[in-house]
Amino acid sequence: MHDHSDKNEGGGGGNSPQTPDPQDQNIENALSKIKHKLIVMSGKGGVGKSSFATNLAVALAAKGFSTGLMDVDLHGPSIAGMVGINGLLEVSQETQQVVPKKVSEHLKVVSMQSLMKDPDQAVIWRGPAKTGIIRQFIGDVFWDALDFLIVDSPPGTGDEPLSVAQTITGAKALIVTTPQDVALADVRKSINFCRAVNLELVGLVENMGPFACPCCGKTVELFKSQGGRLTAEAMGVTFLGTLPFDPEVVKSCDQGAPIAAAGQSGPFVAALETVVQAVIGRL
Repeated sequence: MHDHSDKNEGGGGGNSPQTPDPQDQNIENALSKIKHKLIVMSGKGGVGKSSFATNLAVALAAKGFSTGLMDVDLHGPSIAGMVGINGLLEVSQETQQVVPKKVSEHLKVVSMQSLMKDPDQAVIWRGPAKTGIIRQFIGDVFWDALDFLIVDSPPGTGDEPLSVAQTITGAKALIVTTPQDVALADVRKSINFCRAVNLELVGLVENMGPFACPCCGKTVELFKSQGGRLTAEAMGVTFLGTLPFDPEVVKSCDQGAPIAAAGQSGPFVAALETVVQAVIGRL
């Protein structure tokens, strides 16, 4: 054994390998109270990943599950606007932890947007800073006991999804895609990313799928059909279902009242229910 008596000599400071990192302990404590951790990913932008993450969280909360929604898309946070919250996050005087914004009885949210006084401020950070804030979003936030923590990750396979995969022990991934070949090519990269970092895949969701024309009832395909299902089958991944394109999804998210909220109905809500049940069944 080495003599560690001079480990702090010269004012180097820092924790020795034998000294647990307090933030690591905070993260471990926080995660121990969360049953299911789901990272919502996409291979590319523009596939409706954040709106799906939001509607998934709202739908789970509406079923009575205690749900947290965490937005780690640090450069383009949109969750706060989609659930209709504003203002800065507060710190509990009792626990000295950040208090998530409460959206409903069973849903609470933390977003980068809630840390910035100017919502139009550009976030210009390198990788280590991103990792630091993601760790804080878990360990320094009073999530308390949750059935689900839904993490909205930025598109691609960069710093944020890697940090989430490495930090959130036991996390599982949901991948969102649209049916066209360009998106599906990037989905295959996301699937391989998950496998490379040992991130279990719950399955693949196809968004903006075929829908019935409101004028004539004819089925309209914005991109193509069955692309997500075929890709899932080819890659050996569970296909969780298709969500039809619906302008009301965009409108409701822009208004801060997601379409999955109680009282809403229609083809998208019915398809979302099928996907939510498939997700629950996989867990």
